[in-house]
Amino acid sequence: MNETAPALPIRTRAAIFMRLFAVQGSWNYEMLLGNGIAFAVEPALRLLPGGRGGEAYRAAMKRQVGYFNAHPYFAGVAVGALAKAELSGETPERIERFRTACCGPLGSVGDRLVWAGWLPVCSLLALAAFGLGASPTAVVLLFLGFYNLGHVWLRAWGLRAGYRDGLRVAPALGTPLLRQGPAHVARSAALLAGIALPVAIRAIIGPERGSLAAVILAATTGAVALARLHGRVEGWRVAGYGLAAFILFSVVR
Repeated sequence: MNETAPALPIRTRAAIFMRLFAVQGSWNYEMLLGNGIAFAVEPALRLLPGGRGGEAYRAAMKRQVGYFNAHPYFAGVAVGALAKAELSGETPERIERFRTACCGPLGSVGDRLVWAGWLPVCSLLALAAFGLGASPTAVVLLFLGFYNLGHVWLRAWGLRAGYRDGLRVAPALGTPLLRQGPAHVARSAALLAGIALPVAIRAIIGPERGSLAAVILAATTGAVALARLHGRVEGWRVAGYGLAAFILFSVVR
């Protein structure tokens, strides 16, 4: 086995990175992200002996289209690691074991960091902007800007870390950012909720309608409802529905 893989040409790395945005394009209940992973890693497989269509290329593609599941924003970790494994000549058995082992960690870390953390934070930032008088366009752009900045960075980091470490990429998932990040993001979301929801509600009912009492009542009711729904509803759904409702109201009022 060759211990090192060749440096990926810039064109190949760019092709893989762009394909990561379509990793869910062929999602299905049988393979989940399997076809998308193969699609993303395919540009690297063209560097195998024999080139595109060669025996090594066909064997590697056959391995990569198997079942695979992970958070889509962290799929780059697996794609980078699998590309390096194939180009380094790792055995099919080791590659298959890696594919099986990394599904759970790449899914759970992504769910906690993105769906339960980053998405609600971005939604609450947009709600706060709405409550402070930002226009509907500014609210949407603020949300899209922050949210996309986060997930694009995660895809780029994952691809770089995966190809750097190959099948030994597990320590990268134990970095302080990924181990402690979800907890810090959750605290930030709680702080933002305490700021964003009252100012957004006050912006709706207006300062001339006894808004202080109404805001306190609404905030208390919302807190009680969320506490009772804890564990039975996903945070990203609540944040998404709330953001959509406030944006709709700001457009039609």
